[in-house]
Amino acid sequence: MKYFALTICFSITTAVYGQEMHLFSFDIDGGFTQPVGNTGRHLNEGWNIGGGAGINFNSYLGAMVQVGYNSFGINGATLNTAGFPGGDVHIFSATLDPIVHLNPHGHLDVYLVGGGGLYRRQVEFTQPSIATVTGFDPFFGFFQAAVPTTEILASYSVNKPGANVGAGIALGSKWHGKFFAEARYHHIFLGSGHTDFIPVSFGFRW
Repeated sequence: MKYFALTICFSITTAVYGQEMHLFSFDIDGGFTQPVGNTGRHLNEGWNIGGGAGINFNSYLGAMVQVGYNSFGINGATLNTAGFPGGDVHIFSATLDPIVHLNPHGHLDVYLVGGGGLYRRQVEFTQPSIATVTGFDPFFGFFQAAVPTTEILASYSVNKPGANVGAGIALGSKWHGKFFAEARYHHIFLGSGHTDFIPVSFGFRW
């Protein structure tokens, strides 16, 4: 009886542990970002990084809390109109995104993802500059040097809600996770000056 009870306890523990191993999900990613629509007429192609954590309700359905960062350069025509020599746009996002897996048990999974949350868009107009720094060397002592830097001429930011929708493919690996590639369409609700962009990201989810 003791042996039978221990066997049952071990089986239950193993089953619960196996479920817990697949209950939560994490990912990291990065790639390039394409501004689209009216946004594409003002910004150059940029880059992105991100990560997230979530829960799997079952093999097919889950939800992720994801944070992302997208960076773009302002194009030459827009800078000439604004009268600045340089500029960048940075977008931070924190979203809640349901995810639906179409083939979760296969070596190759196709999934749909989308959701919404808070977006922060920061715009900076800049110009090249020179900064003087003080250094120290045991032989030469203290010295000053001029180094190139970027001076911020104007900066402003705004926090607004936004939404995203997209799809991806995930390829299984021997590390109990999957490499994935996905593309999403993001829309920030800014009235007439709304912002639209499509990050194409490559990452690993486990």
